[in-house]
Amino acid sequence: MNETSLTPDLFHGLAELESTARGLTPHRLPAWVRRQFPDGQLMSMEAQPSGVRIVFRTAATALELVTHAKRVAYRGADRPRGGIDTFVDGVRASSDELTGGDVLEVDLLTGAMTPHGGPDHTTRLTLPGRDARVEIWLPHNESIEIIALRADAPLRPDIRIRPTWIHYGSSISQGSNAIMPSEIWPAIAARSADVDLRNLGFGGSAFVDPFIARLIRDTPANLISVKIGINVVNLDAMRLRTFVPAVHGFLDTIRDGHPDTPLLLISPLFAGIHEDTPGPGAIDPASIGSDQVRFIATGTRGDTANGRLTLRVVREALHDVVGRRTDDANLHFIEGTDLYGEEDAAALPLLDGLHPSPEAHRLIGERFSERVFGPGGSLRQAPWPSR
Repeated sequence: MNETSLTPDLFHGLAELESTARGLTPHRLPAWVRRQFPDGQLMSMEAQPSGVRIVFRTAATALELVTHAKRVAYRGADRPRGGIDTFVDGVRASSDELTGGDVLEVDLLTGAMTPHGGPDHTTRLTLPGRDARVEIWLPHNESIEIIALRADAPLRPDIRIRPTWIHYGSSISQGSNAIMPSEIWPAIAARSADVDLRNLGFGGSAFVDPFIARLIRDTPANLISVKIGINVVNLDAMRLRTFVPAVHGFLDTIRDGHPDTPLLLISPLFAGIHEDTPGPGAIDPASIGSDQVRFIATGTRGDTANGRLTLRVVREALHDVVGRRTDDANLHFIEGTDLYGEEDAAALPLLDGLHPSPEAHRLIGERFSERVFGPGGSLRQAPWPSR
């Protein structure tokens, strides 16, 4: 098999590729953001290529993708490995769980960190041997270096134009608790609607940051959605007085570059621990070492004095934000509890108290697709490119 030159036009859903000693690392945030605010949590999340795909056309019969993963693992809190999903002409052809790679093991009780090295991982695919569109979804929960892409026939970029959807959110949008990268809820919605996803969901890092608004402002898009609230509450990051102007400023900045693009504001999904209890959130010490680590809220239930935020307070505030922007005909709103509400939590619980199960990711993705991309959906007003 011949090695393919990994050029940027083969990648969808990223900001840029960084050359490394092994190969290439995909980044979801550009270098200027990483220089401006090199926060450890954000840097870790943006390097996990949630929503990033390698897309091409080929008549190959065999293909190999060689990668090297990097991840953090918590002793006593095992989580599933990342994976690589492949679709051929829109049909799933392979789901490959990663092996090897480098891991930094963290002891949650002592804080001790122990590094371990591991080998590269090779994803091997059998393809139909006719001209076909191949889409490889990279891991949503581990960072990787792409070392080589080999095939027994040439690969060429897919030039089909599809509408671009930019989505901003938290770990739920990045895909926490989903099993495979094509099964995070934004990917489920994007594949259902046949749109080109740019996922700006960053675990523990959705704080209405101005640099994210500037990035969205300067990135071409047909559809934009912004889902905010849970991280602001569970870090106890803001009070009502600062949160509301921050949201207005975030939307204003996006509108500087996208004055007429359909823009959807989404309030938080249901999360019982923070519905009426402010943050900060924390890991429940009693759950460490069990089969399921859980999160708790450490604030005082019902304490919204001095503008302390709960999810109910955030939802009311976002309703008010939309109500004060009636001059923006292309601003839309979805209540997060319509995507995943209290009744859904009873049927499909948040196993760790914060993040949806794989089944709940599918429910959220399907509901979002129906309400937004379906007939009469709020973002179907967008100027859709011909396919």
